[in-house]
Amino acid sequence: MSIIKEFKDFAMRGNVIDLAVGVIIGGAFGKIIASLVADVIMPPIGLLVGGVNFFDLKWEMKPAEVVNGVHKAAVTLNYGNFLQVTFDFLIVAFCIFLFVKGINALSKKKNDSPAKPVEPSNEEKLLAEIRDLLKK
Repeated sequence: MSIIKEFKDFAMRGNVIDLAVGVIIGGAFGKIIASLVADVIMPPIGLLVGGVNFFDLKWEMKPAEVVNGVHKAAVTLNYGNFLQVTFDFLIVAFCIFLFVKGINALSKKKNDSPAKPVEPSNEEKLLAEIRDLLKK
């Protein structure tokens, strides 16, 4: 089997296509959730905690200085950025949880619908007739 045919068989398998679609949809969904978090949820939270922008929270370990005419930036520990990313993750995870829970509820309702009774095959009908004749 040639390497090209083997690759084609691999790439055209259903799982690979489903995974590719999932990654693309997930990336788009991630952008929507990131915008929801940054533009809708975090501003009111910042307002509630006194107008604090979490990105600006930092601990200055060494102040900025000018040495021989060269400006050296301050050394900071940006814990606010860490808090922001943590909040983003928690909110995104919760949104995805709700999304998956909704999908599961919809698929459960679809699966709970009563199935049509299966009509017995001709062979089963014949065996039932034989059984009934033997009982008599």
